[in-house]
Amino acid sequence: MKTIDSIPTSKIQRASKLVKTGAKVGVNYLKYYGDKLTKTELEAKEKLNQNNAEDIYDGLKQLKGSALKVAQMLSMEKSILPQAYVEKFSLAQFSVPPLSPPLVVKTFKTYFGKSPEEIFDTFNSSSVNAASIGQVHLAEKSGKKLAVKIQYPGVAESIQSDLAMVKPIAIKMFNIKGKDSDKYFKEVENKLVEETNYILELEQSQEIAKACSHIPNLKFPDYYPELSSERIITMDYMMGKHLSEFTAKNTNQDMANTIGQSLWDFYMFQIHKLKKVHADPHPGNFLISNDGHLIALDFGCMKTIPEDFYVPYFELAEKESIENPKIFREKMFKLEILKPDDSPEELEFFSTMFHEMLSIFTQPFHAETFDFSDPSFFGRIAELGEKYSKNTELRKMNGNRGSKHFIYINRTFFGLYNLMFDLKAKDVKINNFHNL
Repeated sequence: MKTIDSIPTSKIQRASKLVKTGAKVGVNYLKYYGDKLTKTELEAKEKLNQNNAEDIYDGLKQLKGSALKVAQMLSMEKSILPQAYVEKFSLAQFSVPPLSPPLVVKTFKTYFGKSPEEIFDTFNSSSVNAASIGQVHLAEKSGKKLAVKIQYPGVAESIQSDLAMVKPIAIKMFNIKGKDSDKYFKEVENKLVEETNYILELEQSQEIAKACSHIPNLKFPDYYPELSSERIITMDYMMGKHLSEFTAKNTNQDMANTIGQSLWDFYMFQIHKLKKVHADPHPGNFLISNDGHLIALDFGCMKTIPEDFYVPYFELAEKESIENPKIFREKMFKLEILKPDDSPEELEFFSTMFHEMLSIFTQPFHAETFDFSDPSFFGRIAELGEKYSKNTELRKMNGNRGSKHFIYINRTFFGLYNLMFDLKAKDVKINNFHNL
């Protein structure tokens, strides 16, 4: 793969890159209008989506950082984006062009005052994995095989300006209106700032590894503070396949069930016992070892769940709440999904919409065991997403709904459900975390 010798770091440089990307998208629309003369509307639109997804992703992968991270987040929203975007943006999870070796050495000298060869016994200057915020290199020291994650230059400093550029797209995509919509963007900004703080990530990684070490069939790497800094983290190198590689070829149902149970237990234990959760559940953050263990990586994005959100959120998920209109509406107000200044039409519309969504989405929590390989369950979720994404009535209303905590908690559940479906895990014990 071609390497990158420099990353645009100034606001002007990064804006310029996005303007060039926008120009390419404009050309794609001209091609689309031409294609409609010779192809069906569906074929022309599909080609437009493919061209736009490729050009937008190509622009973002050179910027790296927050802009690429947003693409990664959107790739998990499979019911919102056209498939071409999902496929292209999902590459941001663990497959983007890496930094060149000279830029890697320069980063080490900035934070350690030494080259990597002076710190480790051996260091491979070519990365083995490159994602949105950092890339990973192999190293050895004192007989131990290590993974060294290096953050891209300028990522932390460009978060605010990157989000300002992405904000108009997000507002249009999610129909966000209203004076208090900034709370959502601030929540994303704060989390991205945390993700660029590798000292915080190292502390969180050690904390979660210690708290969850007793969960069966789950492994974590050890971390090395003395070989880490605010932009570099060193940990054990863990052998295994990315979860998506494993699921693509796995034919062992028992292994899929065991891994699925471990993954589910890991998340339920964090949410219900620690009130803090690994809010970045995509395939690039999990490995499957050769002996069938689940390995959890990358704890830069952790979401603390405040009690005043946790209680109504999970009360709303209860079957009794969904089936009782009075309790359901009360919890909806508590979670800011419904608002005191909503019109009667908005109250009716959003009550109906969220009741329909939650009736499907909370089904796993209404059973002792659940079959996450059931395509009809995920098909209903996708159909509902498609139904409301095309709803003209919804576009006229204020999409600014719910507590700011929904962003990362809902993202966690969407990501977890997708991983469980990819695994095709069956007979998963939903409340097994109580026994851990």
